[in-house]
Amino acid sequence: MEWKTINELCDAVRKTSLDIHQYHRSGHLEKIYENALAHRLRKLGLDVKQQYQLTVYDEDGTELGEYFADLLIEGQLIIELKACKSVSDEHVAQILGYLRSSGIEHGLLINFGAPKLFIKKYILNNNPRLGSSSLKSLLLSLCAAAFFSAAPCASLWLIIHQQ
Repeated sequence: MEWKTINELCDAVRKTSLDIHQYHRSGHLEKIYENALAHRLRKLGLDVKQQYQLTVYDEDGTELGEYFADLLIEGQLIIELKACKSVSDEHVAQILGYLRSSGIEHGLLINFGAPKLFIKKYILNNNPRLGSSSLKSLLLSLCAAAFFSAAPCASLWLIIHQQ
C-alpha cells in the first residue's frame, strides 16, 4: 500500500494500535504488543522491521555502541512501545535518542499498559528556518489535528527543534 504522507502512515499505526488495545487490553508484556502491531501492519502491506538496530557514534565518528528501536515502519517512522502504568521522562528521552541516532525525523511513543491507550508523536526537526513562533503555531495545529478523533486514546504530537 502506498502512503502519501507521514501523517497517513501515523494514522494507520494509531488506528491499528487502538484495535490491538481494544482486543488485547492492557496486562501483556511489551513483546506481545510489538508482535501484534508488526503482524497487523504487515497485513496492511507495510514494511515493518522489528528490533531495528541503531548505532550511536561520537562526534569524531567513533562507534559507541548500538541499541534497538522496537519497530521501524516504511524506513521513515520509529515506534517505541511500552507496556507500563504510565509514560515517564525516560521513555521520552529514549524515543528522542532513537530519532537523533537514526536521523529519522518522525517517531511514535505508544503505551499499551494503561487502561487508556497512549500515543504521542515526536518530530525531531533540524530545520533552522523553523523559528519558535512558526514552531508554536505548527505545534498547536498538530495538537488540534491529533484530537479530532473521539477514539478512546490519548494522542499528542510534539515537535522537538534541534539547533
